[in-house]
Amino acid sequence: MAATGADAGLTVVCVALIDGDGRVLLAERPKGKTMAGLWEFPGGKLGGGETPEAALIRELKEELGIDVAEACLAPVSFASHRYPEFHVLLLLYACRRWSGNVTPREGQRLAWVRKERFGDYAMPPADKPLVAALKDLL
Repeated sequence: MAATGADAGLTVVCVALIDGDGRVLLAERPKGKTMAGLWEFPGGKLGGGETPEAALIRELKEELGIDVAEACLAPVSFASHRYPEFHVLLLLYACRRWSGNVTPREGQRLAWVRKERFGDYAMPPADKPLVAALKDLL
């Protein structure tokens, strides 16, 4: 049976882009989107038939204008969170190599953040559990 309403599930892939100084890219959700003003790891919804890696590669091209090879994506952690309207499963990857310049293509603000400063950026509840695993990696 298919899930509906509050039982509907959503799978989202996201990435910790890590620069040469060990900083991680966070993106602010733009006005007009759910949870606007909160900061998150870049990524997006898994499309029908897509692997998590393919979805992430597509999302990074669309949102940030960068190209990432699948071999450069390393799984880090996942988080499961129930919002009142839906359940989300977040899959977090790390990436230290990409080509192109990171450019906000959807009106979002971007910030390169050191792990000690993650707490300065308000994040959606589903993203918060991923921070601990990421700090351990860094």
